[in-house]
Amino acid sequence: MADNETNTSYRDSLKSMDTEEHIDLAFYRPIGYAWARLAAKIGITPNAITIASIFLGIGAGVAFGFNDLYINIIGIILLVWANSFDSADGQLARMTKQYSRLGRILDGLSGDFWFFAIYVAICIRENYTSTFFMAHPWLIWVIAVTTGICHAKQAAMADYYRQFHLYFLKGEDGSELETASDLKEKLAAIPWKENFFKRLTLSTYTNYTIQQEATAPAMQVLRKEMKAAYPDGVLPQQLRHDFRMASLPLMKYTNILSFNWRTIALFTSILACMPWLYFAFEFIVLNIILIYMIARHERICKDFTKRIQNGQYK
Repeated sequence: MADNETNTSYRDSLKSMDTEEHIDLAFYRPIGYAWARLAAKIGITPNAITIASIFLGIGAGVAFGFNDLYINIIGIILLVWANSFDSADGQLARMTKQYSRLGRILDGLSGDFWFFAIYVAICIRENYTSTFFMAHPWLIWVIAVTTGICHAKQAAMADYYRQFHLYFLKGEDGSELETASDLKEKLAAIPWKENFFKRLTLSTYTNYTIQQEATAPAMQVLRKEMKAAYPDGVLPQQLRHDFRMASLPLMKYTNILSFNWRTIALFTSILACMPWLYFAFEFIVLNIILIYMIARHERICKDFTKRIQNGQYK
């Protein structure tokens, strides 16, 4: 009985089997679950775990700046540890119902801190170890900034499509999908006095959502159509099922654009003593996947907008 309860609790700590990646299920989620259970016992909050992951990720970035195999391996361990904490904070939040928008913002920012440190470390390392970049020290920084912008877009859209999929799978309560218009209203209602940090984080999150919506215009049309057709917010079961099945094949691309495959490329390039290869992977391979994913998802949204307009789902 205890084992069944443990297994059920573990399953409940996952977002959904639709959106989980094999590497996460085999490695990070079990470790994250163990951290989450320990944190729950001693009263550590999800946000505290997230903040700890930020320091671990930054430490990994510093380690990657050294052209030393053993220090690089320490960096790999630190980044794996950071990601296990990144898994644990969400699992703990779902286990203990400690959800908050601040937690979601911190969770998103944690990866940004990690990779900012990693990008800076790679640039410094290349300028000291690569003959080519020593002759053109500005070039690696231009590449890093360009790649970083692409990275941010890739991660943002992967998260956005995953949340939209969860909306159809689990409903509004099972998704963290929000609209920029609602966030703007909430932001306007918060006074600046004694709320600077709250306004700053919500403003950052609002701008993040605005960029997501601008990249997926057909999705916004579909969302407006659903709101008009189903004002009570309850979608027909057949619509939820059909969209889920159409969206499900794209979830593997959202996972590729997230953490695990990105770090496989990072670790490979670091251990091969060619860190610049990681930038090439992000800029070429991941951007191709991003463009394909956006185009295909937009086609799906246009198709379902027409279906609703034609009265297919009552």
